[in-house]
Amino acid sequence: MDHTAAPLAVRMRPRSLDELVGQQHLLAPGSPLRRLVEGDQPMSLLLWGPPGTGKTTIAAVVSHQTNRKFVELSAVTAGVKDVRQVIDGARRDLARATGTVETVLFIDEVHRFTKAQQDALLPGVENRWVTLVAATTENPFFSVISPLLSRSLLLTLESLTDDDIAVLLDRALTDERGLNGEFELAEDARDHLLRMAGGDARRALTYLEAAAGGARAKEAEVIDLKTLETAVDRAAVRYDRAGDQHYDVASALIKSIRGSDVDAAMHYLARMIEAGEDPRFIARRLVISASEDIGMGDPTALGVAVAAAEAVQLIGMPEARINLAQAVVALALAPKSNAVIMAVDAAIADVKAGKVGPVPSHLRDAHYAGAKKIGHGSSYQYSHDDPRGIVPQQYAPDVIDGTDYYNPTRRGGEASYADRVANIRRILRDRK
Repeated sequence: MDHTAAPLAVRMRPRSLDELVGQQHLLAPGSPLRRLVEGDQPMSLLLWGPPGTGKTTIAAVVSHQTNRKFVELSAVTAGVKDVRQVIDGARRDLARATGTVETVLFIDEVHRFTKAQQDALLPGVENRWVTLVAATTENPFFSVISPLLSRSLLLTLESLTDDDIAVLLDRALTDERGLNGEFELAEDARDHLLRMAGGDARRALTYLEAAAGGARAKEAEVIDLKTLETAVDRAAVRYDRAGDQHYDVASALIKSIRGSDVDAAMHYLARMIEAGEDPRFIARRLVISASEDIGMGDPTALGVAVAAAEAVQLIGMPEARINLAQAVVALALAPKSNAVIMAVDAAIADVKAGKVGPVPSHLRDAHYAGAKKIGHGSSYQYSHDDPRGIVPQQYAPDVIDGTDYYNPTRRGGEASYADRVANIRRILRDRK
């Protein structure tokens, strides 16, 4: 076997749609992707999803199964000149009297293209001189120009599951294009590899290839945990992502933040990072904690957590560990209040119990003919007309009028809200 060939992740790319793992929502019979490939229909694609989910693979399948010429450009290095050269070449290929060749133009990280660079793609797409397959990890509604977006079929890819990654690992271990049965993968090494992959097929196969190189150097037939650790330079933290430890450590992180123990919280964050936990999972837990455990104690905590979650999407690991750490510190040290979650849960409980009552007539929509005849909105008082900005009128249905759902604490910034809530309620209920 020639071990100096292309990287394992490249060698193991599926050759057909049937070999794709994951993304089953895109592969159903009659789906646009199948019609494009199997019906050889001209259609440009915009593939949006996390790294390692198969965007480049789909582009290659489109090219190979439809017998089209495949040209790949990176938005990081290519410019308008490169784009125009490809499109001009595709036009010449189509104009040949015999042996007409269609071109698939794959552009990775298309969100990095400027507006002018994206504009340069429009003639080729609009006139179908090329079949454009563009990939992005960014929301295309913000990062891709509207004319290009409207001329392309948007396909959203999802992160691969551990089961999907396991299928790919088994295939790479046994397939003749891969390791061809040269090694076995120890169970604990497999578990650690799945954790580190984080739903990224490319990362999983890259780590497996590195570990195989280490095993080969030792003339071993089994890729064990130590070999894998050495190959990827990461210690295997005892952390079962699929079992109790996964949930125990995540729970400990949130409870340490709730308890304001910044050092314990940082420890659990480090354990999750080193275990290869999906950083988006960590970020989601922090966003929830910002409202559930801090709430109005420090209303800025939610903004910090959301910013950290956006940073994870924008820059990825390992740099995003710093953003997550900053959010953990801010949340752990923030004054705590659960008044927000208590308020919404109490209100939901009353709604479920049937306490819904009719909307007071003065609050009902009065912007249609005949509304005044039935009294809708007729006695409504406009708050801005009162110098206090608050008018003593009823807003809640009769069945819950006077119920206090939000009960602010006197901790942190919520103390000022406690005084304001008490004053507002006093004015609203003074209906003499």
